[in-house]
Amino acid sequence: MEPNKKNSPLRKCIGCNEMKDKKSLIRIVKEPDGNIMFDKAGKKNGRGAYVCSNVECFLKAKKLKRIEKNFKCQVSPQVYEELEAQFKQN
Repeated sequence: MEPNKKNSPLRKCIGCNEMKDKKSLIRIVKEPDGNIMFDKAGKKNGRGAYVCSNVECFLKAKKLKRIEKNFKCQVSPQVYEELEAQFKQN
């Protein structure tokens, strides 16, 4: 192993439940005020959840209500629609 090589942190996708490199996942964050949104930079304050960059994982997380379970709150259909629209733009 090279001494100068940093290991990239791993995170679990809430859609497929696979451990992947943090940089390859998209972060969804629940801000302290309760707003749920994508965190493109990965630096916003709040509770975070990670999902793969393919839409199938996001739809599976939505179907199984894993975003709600992760954030321990109800997520309105409007928020899901906004997230899905943003997801398809990326």
